[in-house]
Amino acid sequence: MLTYPASVPLSTRSLTRLTELIRDRRRTLGGRWRRLPAQRQVLMALADLRNGDTLTRLAAGFEVSVATGWRYLREAVDLLAACADDSTAAMRRAARLA
Repeated sequence: MLTYPASVPLSTRSLTRLTELIRDRRRTLGGRWRRLPAQRQVLMALADLRNGDTLTRLAAGFEVSVATGWRYLREAVDLLAACADDSTAAMRRAARLA
């Protein structure tokens, strides 16, 4: 498969926060070897959420298998979901901003 570099507009804050979450999770789980460092895993996950490319293309671009790409994406999305507000808090925040 042919791959090419592309730019993805993401905030440094998003990259840093999710990288911290991934690193903390890896420390908690133990010393299991990973194909990608935490920052590349985060970049892959946020690129997927931002661009919605197919998992096959994304995995090829980051030089991991589709199964590994799926696990990395699930891990990142699960960590983001755990940090998210519940629906009541989200509605309050939206009401304050309106």
